[in-house]
Amino acid sequence: MKNSKAQRVAQTGLLFALAITLSWLESGIAPLLGLMPAMKLGLANMVVMYALLFLPLRAAWALVFLKALFALLTRGATAGFLSLCGGALSLLVLLGLLCVPFQVSGYMFCVSGALAHNLGQLLGAAGILSSAMALAYAPLLLVAGVLVGALNCLLTRALFTALPQTARRSRWKRNPFENKNIS
Repeated sequence: MKNSKAQRVAQTGLLFALAITLSWLESGIAPLLGLMPAMKLGLANMVVMYALLFLPLRAAWALVFLKALFALLTRGATAGFLSLCGGALSLLVLLGLLCVPFQVSGYMFCVSGALAHNLGQLLGAAGILSSAMALAYAPLLLVAGVLVGALNCLLTRALFTALPQTARRSRWKRNPFENKNIS
């Protein structure tokens, strides 16, 4: 039985609320961990990954745009633009990884998404500043992306495993979290 449009909208709304909650939570945790102001744990991006893997593609895109709109409304135009740049590039990279003709590990999937998110934000900042000066921050954000991606892989694998089987029927032949032999 297919979900009705109302069910899909409600599900996307619930996922958006979860993404906002996780974003708020990580805003409180990041300073305790000594992270620099632009660095986050990327917990809300796990929600987008779930939508990409288990819901229609438009739900994942909707979440990227809703997260950017929320950042725009709560933190201003720059934050909204950078959220959109990072989220869109990350989603495109993840979508590309799902379409390659070989199995991608969950680790590679999460790290690539985190790195693409950081790169998208750096490119957006470089565009705003009309300078490559923002790219000087790249080495630090790339290292952070690898670490955060690894953490998100562990959390995502645990979360997806804990979900009921009906909630994790992937639309993709090569779901990075279905093969237990790949980490």
